[in-house]
Amino acid sequence: MNSFINDIFEKLAQESSRLGRYNKKSTITSREIQTSVRLVLPGELAKHAVSE
Repeated sequence: MNSFINDIFEKLAQESSRLGRYNKKSTITSREIQTSVRLVLPGELAKHAVSE
């Protein structure tokens, strides 16, 4: 279970970093993190994760 959670956080961090580079920003904001959650997590899970 711990490795699963670590894997999800790693994927979210990679996607957030990628979005930051695409937008030429030096910092990752909550907007990049929310967008990466929507891209990485499937359907309803992403909706609930962003609403919390």
